Amino acid sequence: MSQPPLPALPVTFRPGRTRAVLLSVGTVMFAVITVVALMLERLGPGERASFVFTAAVLFGVLVLLSRPKVVADEEGVTVVNITRTRRLAWAEILKVNLRPGDAWVFLDLSDGTSLPALGIQPGIAREAAIRDARALRALADSHGTGAEQA
Repeated sequence: MSQPPLPALPVTFRPGRTRAVLLSVGTVMFAVITVVALMLERLGPGERASFVFTAAVLFGVLVLLSRPKVVADEEGVTVVNITRTRRLAWAEILKVNLRPGDAWVFLDLSDGTSLPALGIQPGIAREAAIRDARALRALADSHGTGAEQA
């Protein structure tokens, strides 16, 4: 089996369809709740504000859920998950895993831990996630981490 061509660096991997769905649903939900709050005549100003505030909080949660990505550049990888960001040098990544049934990619690290990389997840777009995981694995191998540290 031939090795896939390496993507040009820097490259960003993110679940595009999932992100589009989350942001679209969040926008529509915010607009609908706001319009309903403004149309209900029996609500006072404070109640209307609480509707809009609740819609904004829900939209904020969906924005956080759409945040994950993995950015690879010449120096290493930046993993942006829902609330945390971690920068890794290529030498820290021993293996890139996406096993059947996994919700996202896991990076096996040189310190003996495993880091979930939610930016590559097979949820809605399985083929794209598999392609992205293979590309990230090839990048890690090409930078000498996988073969030298095994």
